[in-house]
Amino acid sequence: MIDETVEQIEEMQTHSSSVVAVRAARALQSLTDREFPAVEEYLRSLERNSNALRRANPSHASLHTTQRQIVQRVTDADPDSVEDAQHETHVAIEEVVEQVETAKLSAAKRCADQIADHDVLLTHDYSSTVLSAIRLATEQGSEFEVYVTEARPRFLGRRMTRKLAEIDAVDTHHIVDSAAGHYLSACERVLVGMDCVVDDVLYNRVGTYPIAATANDVGVPVSVVGSAAKLIEGGFAFENEFRSTAEVMREPADNFTIDNPAYDATPMRLVDSVITDESLVEY
Repeated sequence: MIDETVEQIEEMQTHSSSVVAVRAARALQSLTDREFPAVEEYLRSLERNSNALRRANPSHASLHTTQRQIVQRVTDADPDSVEDAQHETHVAIEEVVEQVETAKLSAAKRCADQIADHDVLLTHDYSSTVLSAIRLATEQGSEFEVYVTEARPRFLGRRMTRKLAEIDAVDTHHIVDSAAGHYLSACERVLVGMDCVVDDVLYNRVGTYPIAATANDVGVPVSVVGSAAKLIEGGFAFENEFRSTAEVMREPADNFTIDNPAYDATPMRLVDSVITDESLVEY
């Protein structure tokens, strides 16, 4: 199960970072059904498999954080037997999964309280937390007009557009990425998710940086929403992912190179607020 999960994460079959974190945590559960000759052997196996899961996608901060929490919890318990270590692993996994799922909803609820009725919003890519926030706000009676960028080259924004279009209180517009600057001046807020924030830099789906820079130029506030676990203070080095060139162009690249980074880096000076399950931080 662990090898299969590593392969899925490497191939990005699961896009949402929270889904990746939960699947990786659940994958470690398979170790609790195996036999080990000694506690030390079990702990080494736990550490080794957790490292493999983390290496599968070095860009996912939530994956890194949750895996580290599980291993640390089991190690700090100083179990006397393999059975005790496996029990601690099970408890740690359940705590992490609940934390991820609860944090996501809590962040969405806090965000829903920050967006005003009849706001015109612009969002980029697909963020389940942004989607939940807008849905929760409409359930409280708010209405919105939302511009959604297509998020090339994988067109992840199309999924966001379809989901928002299902909400009666949302007037949804689907636009090409390069049209964001044309519509930003008509917006009250840019609202995006986040992969992580590390050392005053927001790492998110490629295309976030130019939107934030343009929004800053025209005076439109940029809000970022996500779990507080994605705010990293140390011990994590973000590694960008460069995806298949076939996503950009299927024809042969004769005498030129195709570059396809998955994420870009937005300076936090371009961000006005970060909304998490724990707090609202304004910059």
